[in-house]
Formats: sequence, C-alpha cells, structure tokens
Amino acid sequence: MLDVSVRFPPPRAGEVACRVCGKSEGGLVGDVWGSSMTPSREGAIVAAAALAADQVFKNVMLYGFDFRELDAFARIEITPFLDLVMVWNRGVSYGLFQANGLAGTLILTVFSFAAVAALSWWLSSADRRILAWGLGLVIGGALGNVIDRILYGAVADFFHFHAFGRDWYVFNVADAAITVGVVALLVDAFLRPEAKDSDREPAIRK
Repeated sequence: MLDVSVRFPPPRAGEVACRVCGKSEGGLVGDVWGSSMTPSREGAIVAAAALAADQVFKNVMLYGFDFRELDAFARIEITPFLDLVMVWNRGVSYGLFQANGLAGTLILTVFSFAAVAALSWWLSSADRRILAWGLGLVIGGALGNVIDRILYGAVADFFHFHAFGRDWYVFNVADAAITVGVVALLVDAFLRPEAKDSDREPAIRK
C-alpha cells in the first residue's frame, strides 16, 4: 500500500501556516486589523474617547470633589491664570447663546443631536485621518454637553482662564475637544490637494 502522507515540520509557536494564501496567522491578523482601521473608524474611537474623558472628568468634579455644592462665585486657584469654578451653562460652548427655560433647552438639545447626526454622516465617508479625528473630537464633545443638558438642564463648566486683566469664557473638556476638532477641520481644509490645486489654477491661467 502506497503511503501518500507528507510530513512537514511543526509550525513555530504562535504561527499557523496558511496553505491557501501563504501567510502566517499573525500576518493575516495584522492585515485584517490594518484594513479595518479606516479613518472613519479612528474618528469613531476618538469621539468615544472624547465623550468618555468629558463625562469622567465632570463626574469626578461634581461628585468626587463635590463641586455641585459650590456657589456661583466660588473659585479654587490652580495657577495665577487658571481657576476651577462651578458654572452651569444654559447655552452652547463657552456660554454662547444662553437658553432660558425648558423650551430653549429642548431647542438646543434637538439642534445638538441634528449636528451630531450630520457630522457622523460626514465621518462615515472621511478619507483622511486629520479630518476623521477632527470630526470625532467635535462629535464626542457635542455629545458630552448634550448628556449634561439632558441630565441637569445645563452644562457643567469648570475651567476659567484669565490673564492681564482679561477673562476667558468658562469651559469644560467637551468644549476643548470641540475647539481642537474645529481647528483640525480647518487644517484639513487647507491641506487637501483640491484646495492647493484651486490655488494654483489662477497662476496657471496667467
């Protein structure tokens, strides 16, 4: 009887030979992970991280350090230019567009959800990392403030910068994420090849 079995050396530890494509299991996992981590997925992770950072910080300040018990004029000096305060903001980021009453809060909440939906749709087709990260930061920050508005009817702000006799708006982690995200979107708009090509066109025509 003919023995048709063929003996191969055992695969090395952590490596399984792939007879179909000729790649090890480690290589396959790396390829799958690399192909699945698109800019839009990175943006979603950034959004989740920004939202988590904002909510964790707020809960630590409100309930860990009892900031919810502070009055409106209480200040804790951290540096000569930074104080921690407790401000309930009924407007949008940095205290803009204050909304008084339930109707104003509902309008801002609906507007925020609509903005998040639109930005999420944009993120789903993002093809550049800086664009995806910028959108993720804005989405995560917006959701963080929406959660506050739903739970408390206002957004909890803590950071107060001041220097040379001037005060900056009181803000929170979500506001900072939104600001950095908007800057990233502006940078992406200027760095896109289409923008550079449009700048060259008049020169070429001349």
